[in-house]
Amino acid sequence: MRVLIDSDVLMDFYLKRHPFAIDAMRIFTAIEQGKVKAFVTPVIVSNVYYLLRKLSTHQKIIKELLKLMQLVDVVHVDKASIVKALNSSFKDFEDALQNYASEQSNEIDVIVTRNTKDFKHSNIAVLAPADFINSIEKT
Repeated sequence: MRVLIDSDVLMDFYLKRHPFAIDAMRIFTAIEQGKVKAFVTPVIVSNVYYLLRKLSTHQKIIKELLKLMQLVDVVHVDKASIVKALNSSFKDFEDALQNYASEQSNEIDVIVTRNTKDFKHSNIAVLAPADFINSIEKT
């Protein structure tokens, strides 16, 4: 299964936000075990850096993001994705970017986010982390 991991799930993992970190850690375990092929967008990486930078040093964050890059691939955000996001009915532009970059890539089966309601206009399956974990554990 090929999955886009949204910023909120990554932040749950990095900040160990209870109770969400448990599902985030289980997702990363599935990635490390090769059960899931994970993707992010450049926007997600930038958001995570920006949010973590408020709490840590540049060097520590870069080290963590380099580890992340060993586990995930990056979905390209192109002009067509941006234009679709700008013209979409998504209420959150960032979520629209993630969605349309995922759609354009033809590589993403599911978007994993805690903000599933923000992706109600998506043509891609959208699952909360716990639901995603349950779905991959059944296979």
